[in-house]
Amino acid sequence: MRHTQVKGEASMEIRSILFPTDFSVTTKNTAAFAADLALKYGAKVYILHVIYDIARDSGWYGAPLQLDTVYDDIRKSAMEEMERVSREAFGDGIEVEKVIKIGIPYSDILKFSDDNSVDLIVIGSHGKKGLDRVIFGSTVQKVLRRSKCHVLTVRERQ
Repeated sequence: MRHTQVKGEASMEIRSILFPTDFSVTTKNTAAFAADLALKYGAKVYILHVIYDIARDSGWYGAPLQLDTVYDDIRKSAMEEMERVSREAFGDGIEVEKVIKIGIPYSDILKFSDDNSVDLIVIGSHGKKGLDRVIFGSTVQKVLRRSKCHVLTVRERQ
């Protein structure tokens, strides 16, 4: 296990990396960072996709049956995307576990990180602004503020 020296005596051990993704434009670049770090530290990578649960967030009690069908379709597409990302970014030398959840993205990212004792979260930053940010909030900002572990944000290549 490799360690990194950080300011004086402190060192950081990275055994597991959480790579949450929404398959947006930052995915490829963020996956490359996660893969590079995983190779350097011999770390396991969790690829996590959280399907936004509109029923839970809206306060509905019991989602209509049509939502279950929609979530199944989204889950199937998300797994296909995860397989593609995993194939393209992570080689045979990296242990990868793919996970799909239905929930509120920032909340489920933090819960997964805590439940699995993740050492580092590597997450893409979209840089949303204006009304988009007001309405949806920033998942990345919430993860940064509330995470118990280190978080590396990766911007889209300019």
